[in-house]
Amino acid sequence: MPGTAHAVTGRVPAPTTAMATGPGGTGGNDDRSNTAIITRTRTRTKRPSLYRVLLLNDDYTPMEFVVLVVERFFNKSHEDAYQIMMHVHQNGVGECGVFTYEVAETKVTQVMDFARKHQHPLQCVMEKK
Repeated sequence: MPGTAHAVTGRVPAPTTAMATGPGGTGGNDDRSNTAIITRTRTRTKRPSLYRVLLLNDDYTPMEFVVLVVERFFNKSHEDAYQIMMHVHQNGVGECGVFTYEVAETKVTQVMDFARKHQHPLQCVMEKK
């Protein structure tokens, strides 16, 4: 049907006309004008960026409070929380976990609010991994 769009490409095919066959047996008719290339695009979801949640050492926050914070907000066992607290105490900074941006931001806010509520200067930050 002339002027009807092709089902796959949506283009109207060019009209074809019969041409005389020249020497060598090839004609001027180009059959490629009626063919379509079908491409399929696949969308790949990108993995979210991860962020490290870090506790910073200070000279005023009691070690027991740091252990409590790590246990409560990062779901660590008492032994793991103690190890993280000692790492913070000895090295000045310690990683409590790695999370997506929203989760890391929430944990930082929760820790900071909890520390302020209990009048401790504990600092919690996040950095891109």
